[in-house]
Amino acid sequence: MNPLYISQKLYEHYEHIEEVKHYYGVLAIYSLVMTAEEKQDPVLLDKCRSILSRFPDKIRHPHYNFPSYTIGGIARAYAFLQGYMPESAEMVREYAEEMLTAARDSKGIMSMPKVPEQEKIWIDVATAVTPYLMYAGLALQEPRYIDEAVNQTMLMIEEFRNPENGLLHQSKNFAGPGLYSQDHWGRGNGWGYFPLAELVRLLPPDSPHRPRVEAAFCDLSHSLLPHQSARGLWRQEIPFEYSYEETSGTGLILYGYGVGIRTGLLDRDTFVPAFKRGLEGLNSVSINPDFSTEHSCPGCLCPGEGEEKGTVKAYVTLKLPHRDEHHSFAPLMMAMVEAHRNGIFDLPR
Repeated sequence: MNPLYISQKLYEHYEHIEEVKHYYGVLAIYSLVMTAEEKQDPVLLDKCRSILSRFPDKIRHPHYNFPSYTIGGIARAYAFLQGYMPESAEMVREYAEEMLTAARDSKGIMSMPKVPEQEKIWIDVATAVTPYLMYAGLALQEPRYIDEAVNQTMLMIEEFRNPENGLLHQSKNFAGPGLYSQDHWGRGNGWGYFPLAELVRLLPPDSPHRPRVEAAFCDLSHSLLPHQSARGLWRQEIPFEYSYEETSGTGLILYGYGVGIRTGLLDRDTFVPAFKRGLEGLNSVSINPDFSTEHSCPGCLCPGEGEEKGTVKAYVTLKLPHRDEHHSFAPLMMAMVEAHRNGIFDLPR
């Protein structure tokens, strides 16, 4: 089955079961835009424009930590960058400027806006901020946005990277002042890896940021590789062999592997087999015949209470996967887009 067909059907199933919004919905819309352009499908691209035209006025918005989600976040910024929604210039600029004023901790990392004095920071923010600012910066020719896109992800990678295994922790100051969560959460590592992949994919070749971005991307790529399961997936707690295999983190990691293979940053002999095994695993384990999904972790930010808050036990036992978990769709779609970009046009069902 063609990966782009799978991606489109995943989105159709998702929009059938709930209204596509929130940050995970915005990422799914972004994935649909990439699907449409990879298919060179003008009808699907028109659908993407129609979906995004509902933002901000025709959506009943939930609370957002990042106001850019009200206009469709990275999906809107990417569609503008690619020339699909040229009327979005001022809207994209407005929320890029707003992002530059967001609350930060003492190191400059964007922090929880509700309690800025507590300096609560979490790796998920890299995905919220870096792609949006980079797309906006490239489209509007604003180097400030690109500089801050790189700055935020690099600061977070440096803050959360465990030097012993190269993997990322999710958060700091949520379990208590000065404390990191004890995890190496699958989707959390994906939230750090995806923005690195986007920087690798789209930064100009002569960008002064490239050397350190590429080094960080390759480092995390290699740190993730030993933890791929026999079925091709990564786990909820990546290095813990008794943790369940998890869909959303796996999809984000495979997206990055696809980008790294295509750009020549990742050795083909090493990473292509892992990429293919992961795609086949996702397709067989995580995607049902009706395009419902399995094995995705629910919303997860330093889970647990008391002494167990932010522990590996809390990540593994309190956040159990379920069918059609709404974080699953975008990462699966992204992995399928990268499959097609890498010349994989058929996956067994």
